[in-house]
Amino acid sequence: MQTYILLVNFTDQGMRNIKDTIGRADAFKAMAEKSGAIIKVLCWTIGRYDVIAVFEAADDESATALAFSSSSLGNVRSEILRAFSFEEMSRILGRMV
Repeated sequence: MQTYILLVNFTDQGMRNIKDTIGRADAFKAMAEKSGAIIKVLCWTIGRYDVIAVFEAADDESATALAFSSSSLGNVRSEILRAFSFEEMSRILGRMV
C-alpha cells in the first residue's frame, strides 16, 4: 500500500452545509473502505485547508478515484499528494545515479 495526503477545501455548497461535515466524513470513510483504501488520519484544520486526510491505497489510480469520487459530490475540492516513508525515501535516494 502507498500513502497519500488529501488536502481539502470546502466549496460554497460544503460551507452552506457545514453542519453535515461529520456525516460526510463518515461517508468518505465508507467510500474509502469500498475502494480498498485505509484512512489513517482525518483532521479538520484552520488555515489554508479545511480538512486533511492521510490514507493508504494500492496505487495512484485507486487513490485518485477516491479523491474524484469525494469531490464529485460537490462539497469539497481536493488536492492529492503521494507521500513517501523514511524507508521509501531511502530506497529512492539509493537509486540515484
